Amino acid sequence: MTSLDLAVLSDALPSRPGAEWWRTAVIYQIYPRSFADESGDGIGDLPGVTAHLDDLAELGVDALWLSPFQRSPQHDAGYDVADYCDVDPLFGTLADFDDMLAEAHSRGIRIIVDLVPNHSSTEHEWFRQALAAAPGSRERARYLFRDGKGRHGEIAPNNWESVFGGPAWTRVTEADGTPGQWYLHLFDTSQPDFDWSNEEVHEEFRRILRFWLDRGVDGFRVDVAHGLIKAAGLPDYTPPADAASMGGEEDDVPYWGQPGVHDIYRDWHEVLDAYDGDRALAAEAWLPTADKTALWVRPDEMHQAFNFPYLQTEWDAAALRTVIVESLRAFPAVGAPSTWVLSNHDVVRHASRLALTAENPQGYGIGPDSAGKPIPALGLRRARAATTLMLALPGSAYLYQGEELGLPEVIDIPDDARQDPTWFRSHGERYGRDGCRVPIPWTSDGASYGFSPTGQSWLPQPTEWSDLARDAQEHDPDSTLSLYRTLIAARRAGGLGAGAVAWLPGFDPDVIAFRNGNVTVVANLGTTPVVLPAGEILARSEPFTGASLPVDTAVWIASPAGDA
Repeated sequence: MTSLDLAVLSDALPSRPGAEWWRTAVIYQIYPRSFADESGDGIGDLPGVTAHLDDLAELGVDALWLSPFQRSPQHDAGYDVADYCDVDPLFGTLADFDDMLAEAHSRGIRIIVDLVPNHSSTEHEWFRQALAAAPGSRERARYLFRDGKGRHGEIAPNNWESVFGGPAWTRVTEADGTPGQWYLHLFDTSQPDFDWSNEEVHEEFRRILRFWLDRGVDGFRVDVAHGLIKAAGLPDYTPPADAASMGGEEDDVPYWGQPGVHDIYRDWHEVLDAYDGDRALAAEAWLPTADKTALWVRPDEMHQAFNFPYLQTEWDAAALRTVIVESLRAFPAVGAPSTWVLSNHDVVRHASRLALTAENPQGYGIGPDSAGKPIPALGLRRARAATTLMLALPGSAYLYQGEELGLPEVIDIPDDARQDPTWFRSHGERYGRDGCRVPIPWTSDGASYGFSPTGQSWLPQPTEWSDLARDAQEHDPDSTLSLYRTLIAARRAGGLGAGAVAWLPGFDPDVIAFRNGNVTVVANLGTTPVVLPAGEILARSEPFTGASLPVDTAVWIASPAGDA
C-alpha cells in the first residue's frame, strides 16, 4: 500500500476528544490460529479473520484485538516473536493484514495489535547476535545475560522460576565451546527477556510502534506489561506455593510491577499522541488490586488495563460487588475507564471456571486427571448470567472468541496433542492453556465444524461442539449467541458504557442489583428465586416465566421513566 493509502486508513475513524472509543468499547479478542482457517492447513489465519468480519459486525463489537501474528517459530503460539514488523507466513502476509484492517475499518471496527515487549524469540536477529558476541558486548546488553554463581559459574544467577515451570535461567555455550553466561527467560527457554535498562531496547520498540501505527492500527494490547523492569540486583524470590503463574496476588515481586515500567508507557503514550485519531494502549498487568492496576492508566500512561481482579473473582455476590465498587472508584479516579473481562487465551473459559469444584490456580488449566472438574450445565448458566451482569457495567468490556457460543474449556485433549509450553516444562503437572485455545466451531457439521476447508484443526475439537456451532445458534432466540447480540445492542442503545452504577437497596445479600441509566440489572447468585421489580424485560440470561428471577440468572429491565 502507498503512504497515502495508509494515511487514509489511519484517518478513517476520527477522534472524539473526551469520548474516545476505548472508554466504552466492546472489544473482541481473536486468537488467530484458532479463529478461522482459510488456507486449509488447520491453523487460523488473517484471511480467515477477514472472511468473518460481517459475523463480528453482526455481533456488534467495536474493536478486535488480535493475539500475535508476527513472524515467530511458534514455540509459544506466537508470543515468541522473531520479527515484530512482519506477518508470519502461517497467518498470511502484510498485504493480508492491510486488507483485513481496511475491511474492518470500512465496517467501523477498530483493530488492536498484540505487542510482546518483555521478551523476544531466541530466533530474533538480536538474540542470534548476542549468542555470537562476547560477554559484556553491546549485543548481549540488549538482553539479561549474567554470569553464574559457583566456582565455575555452574549455578544460575538467582532462584527465579519460569511462569511455565522450571528455572527461569538457561546457560549458553560460548563461541569457543565452553559453558558460558546465563540468560533470563521468565517464560520459555525460547523467550529471552529484554533488558529495559538499555536505551537501544526503548528505541527499537518506538520503531515497532510507529511501524504498525503508520499502517493504521488503532492500538496495542501490551503483553506482560507489568514485567518489563526487574528489581536492581535481581534478588532471589520464592513465590507462595499456590501463587498464580502471572502474579496478581502479591506485592513486591522483583519481576512484576516494578515502578520503572511507568516511564516506558509514558514514552509510548507520547508516540501514540503524535498520530491522529484515538490510539489506545491496553495493559496486560496482573496486579493484586484495582488501585494497583489503576497506576497503569494514569492520564499520561496507558489508556486501559485489564481488570484481572474482576476476572479472578468467584461466583459470589459479595465478592463481585466489592470488586465492582473498587474498580468504579479506582479507575475513574485517574481519569480512565474500568475494563471488564471474564475469559481470554490464558485462563480457563468462564463457562467452565465458574462451576469448578476445586481450586485451580491461574495457568494450571484443566485436564483428564484434574481434581474438581466443572459441572457443564451449571457453568454455562453462570457464564451467561455473568456476561449479562458484565455488559451492563460502565467502561469497556472484553470478549474472548467463542464465549458468545458458550464454549467450555476442552478437558479431554490427548497428551500427545498438547502444545502449551506449560505442559512440557511442568512435566505434565500443569495442563496449561490448550483447553481454552481449541479452534472454534462455525458449522454444526464437517470435520472441523467449518473452521478449515480441509477439516484440519491444530488442536482436536470435541464432538459435543456440533450443538454449539454458530450456525446452530444464529436463529435460536434463546441461544448464547442471541443473548450476546441482544446485550451488546441494548448496551449501545442505552449508552451503558458511558453510564454510572446506582446500587439498589432492598435485595438479599446474594443478589446484585443496580441501575445504569434507564436499565435496572438484577443478578441472582443465591439459592432461591428472587422477586423482580416491575418493568419490561430487555434481556435475560435464561428463559423463564413469572415475576421471580431463578437462581444463577440475570436480567435487564427497562426502568420506569424518571427513575434514571
